[in-house]
Amino acid sequence: MALWITDECINCDVCEPECPNQAISMGDEIYEIDPRRCTECVGHFDEPQCVQVCPVSCIPVNPSHVETRAQLLAKYHRLQAQGAAPEACSPPASS
Repeated sequence: MALWITDECINCDVCEPECPNQAISMGDEIYEIDPRRCTECVGHFDEPQCVQVCPVSCIPVNPSHVETRAQLLAKYHRLQAQGAAPEACSPPASS
């Protein structure tokens, strides 16, 4: 399941830099989590890092994006492969 940030968010800015998948960004009024990038830190950490640092506990599981641990791990592997692809396809630097 992906996480989401509720409207109790106080925009304290601590969650965004903790996300290893770059799934958190500033929305129109509060921070938002992209469910396509959120793995609940599966593949990186034992616990979601944004939840660990949130001072107001406003980051629950998103009931609209139910995923198993296996699905989250598959998403982690897909995101890792996508992150590595541009480097692997880059032409060699010119001297």
